[in-house]
Amino acid sequence: MSGELPAGWCHFTLNDLGCLSGGKTPSKANAEFWSSRDVPWVSPKDMKKSLLEDAEDRISQIAVDVAGMTLYPAGSVLMVTRSGILQHTFPVALAGAELTVNQDIKVLRPIEGIAPKFSFYMLKSFGGEILSACSKDGTTVQSIDSEKLEAFPFPLPPLAEQTRIAAKLDELLAQVDTLKARIDGIPALLKRFRQSVLAAAVSGQLTEAWRDTHGVQLAEKKSIEDLSELVTKGASPKWQGISYVDDLSQTLFVTSENVRSMHLDLAQEKYVEDGFNSLQGRSVLQFGDVLTNIVGASIGRAAVWRHDRKANINQAVCIIRPRKEALISEYLSFYLNSPEGVANLAGEAVDVARANVSLSAVKGLKILAPGIPEQTEIVHRVEQLFAFADQLEAKVKDAKTRIDRLTQSILAKAFRGELVPQDPNDEPASELLARIQAQRASAPKARRGRKQAENT
Repeated sequence: MSGELPAGWCHFTLNDLGCLSGGKTPSKANAEFWSSRDVPWVSPKDMKKSLLEDAEDRISQIAVDVAGMTLYPAGSVLMVTRSGILQHTFPVALAGAELTVNQDIKVLRPIEGIAPKFSFYMLKSFGGEILSACSKDGTTVQSIDSEKLEAFPFPLPPLAEQTRIAAKLDELLAQVDTLKARIDGIPALLKRFRQSVLAAAVSGQLTEAWRDTHGVQLAEKKSIEDLSELVTKGASPKWQGISYVDDLSQTLFVTSENVRSMHLDLAQEKYVEDGFNSLQGRSVLQFGDVLTNIVGASIGRAAVWRHDRKANINQAVCIIRPRKEALISEYLSFYLNSPEGVANLAGEAVDVARANVSLSAVKGLKILAPGIPEQTEIVHRVEQLFAFADQLEAKVKDAKTRIDRLTQSILAKAFRGELVPQDPNDEPASELLARIQAQRASAPKARRGRKQAENT
């Protein structure tokens, strides 16, 4: 890092505190090493939390004693130095209990004069710069060069200011986490809102006041067969002797993967030879057709085909072609995607090798069938409410981006010396660092195993 430091601060490296330590994997061939869950054994998969008090895997005390595992006390700072996640993130965590680590983790032990929480936040704050400056080149798995990391320059404030910075970061980042949790909960609320809108739309509740105003009674239910010109499904090209092609001038082939809830996802397009349409003429798509999935885990997803393109479907997709004088395509799509529609269609599924719904079951589904004017009003209201939800969703996405930036902004401010005031009465960091180096020079060499952790 570069730039002028606040009064009383100095630069330091992890080398000034003593080299980073690591870990290893006890032999899987020795059952005794894994016979009891005595000690947390941390690997990159555990490094999703800021405070680690346990690990997914644990090893026995025998492994610690016999395999020469290093135990690290609470207050140690752990960092991932070998993992694919290092392509974009430098995971750091604070040990909340005594633990050991595998070979993909490096550890900074607690040092007198360096607040553990300060070290943790410091490494998080400079994670992006560490990845840029310390990543190894030409390795199969993304890795950090330990020597470069140990030589990376960090800012060091006086000990008392370290404590003030860590306390302020605890306070501010807890508020950010609370905000994140609230924001993260909004998409689920919007999903429930949309489902409630659809439920109200197809039950008549959404247009109850409209019916009163227009003197219209609640409609009766009718079968999809009675309201449609055509209910059919497609077929497998392979069964018809038809090949897939890369020619965009041929027939677009729509599968259940393309049919999402309320929309079509055509990001991944497939094409078949035009000859498929001669063999499967009934399933050639027409503008306004409603497509619904009738095979597999996506049963019930439905969308309207609003494209003027040459297209056909496979056997997992059902076409419903509404009679224009009786049924608006969007209204039918609302029903099929509503809680009632999904439940009714799924209830008709027959689970053989893979769940599927027959065409007769689709035809037999009964839906509330108001007149075209009321259906038009329902479509208008649902689209308005969904547009509102879409706008809110976009704002939530933008807010999440801003919150993510806020965390890094707060950390950056802390390590520029702008988060808490400096106190001229604090011992300068240069004197603190000189004392740490003197203590390190006079200290005996650290030993492995439990005693090492106890003496740290």
